[in-house]
Amino acid sequence: MARRILVLAHTGREDAIRAAIHTCAKLQEAGLVPVLLSADAHAIREAIGTGVVPALDSAPETLDLDCTLADIALGVVLGGDGSVLRAAELVREGGVPLLAVNLGHVGFLAESERTDLGRTVEAVVAEDYSVEERMAIDVRVYDDDTLVARTWALNEASVEKSNRERMLEVITAVDGRPISTYGCDGIVMATPTGSTAYAFSAGGPVVWPEVQAMLMVPISAHALFVRPLVVSPDSVLTVEVLPRTNEPGVLWCDGRRTVDLPLGARIEVTRSAQPVRIARLSRTPFSERLVRKFNLPTKGWRGPVTEQDRAEVAAREARYAALQAERGSSDSPGVSVVEPHHLAPRPGVVPPATAAVPVVVRKDERLPLARSSATPAEPDPWHAPGPADGAGA
Repeated sequence: MARRILVLAHTGREDAIRAAIHTCAKLQEAGLVPVLLSADAHAIREAIGTGVVPALDSAPETLDLDCTLADIALGVVLGGDGSVLRAAELVREGGVPLLAVNLGHVGFLAESERTDLGRTVEAVVAEDYSVEERMAIDVRVYDDDTLVARTWALNEASVEKSNRERMLEVITAVDGRPISTYGCDGIVMATPTGSTAYAFSAGGPVVWPEVQAMLMVPISAHALFVRPLVVSPDSVLTVEVLPRTNEPGVLWCDGRRTVDLPLGARIEVTRSAQPVRIARLSRTPFSERLVRKFNLPTKGWRGPVTEQDRAEVAAREARYAALQAERGSSDSPGVSVVEPHHLAPRPGVVPPATAAVPVVVRKDERLPLARSSATPAEPDPWHAPGPADGAGA
């Protein structure tokens, strides 16, 4: 039975429609069955009818009309990260892996670019790809003790203010323990996949996809000590909307699903048991993808240490270890031990060399001598003579 490949395109763009037609044609040539969503199929038929794109040899199948999600082997997403999030929302429950071709801007979730579309289709036909699982989060909203909404996210769940003129007052907690209370524009609770999305723009750290963790990143918090938090994937992140400013909030999940938050609402985020499966054409290190997507400067990098270099270093270390064993020392070359200051010997205190400082008194600043009958006193220019001084009337 021929494999069915679900083709998901941003049909609001002509370039995406052309890419979808090209992908479907190549899949049909290889004996595979392309499948489209009903809305995408309608948009492509209109584009063919108006002559915008060439017609196909045969019409692709339509999901939920000619087949179900259980019949799909792989999903090919033609678009940016938003298109990938939309596709993940569709196929996550069925466990269908997604292979993304970037037609947008950054495209962190994309595996290849528009110029590599032909090679990507060839890899799909040959099943030359691997599948990795990306952690997702479950999001629950409580009003008092009543569960009022439940959803999920691949990138992030963000609690935001609904009125731009006022701040949102919140209190955050991890594993049922309060962390801090402050006013802010919002809080992003993200996965490692979402660390390069909204959380990154809010000043959060970049987390490698294979790291199992969750992030809590405040947005424009009005507080002295507010820092992004990275917690265990088994933790529970909690945000409560306080009624101090009488300002309700709004919850956004992946920028697609939204919930209005009443005053006093409590949002709890936990790791989801259902991940999102992403197909990869190559095992490109995340660091290389990071450099390429952000166009980071790497001038001056001398390259990694080769296996030959490591073998030479290991041989030198073995020779040095044997020499140190003969001497009875275990210190490594180039390493010095510095003791704490309170363990160092106290230096002897030597008083500074001093000498008597001579006092020089100018003649006109000498103190007056005591009056005596032998030595007449000098007249005081600041004191007028009076009767007591022997002056005449």
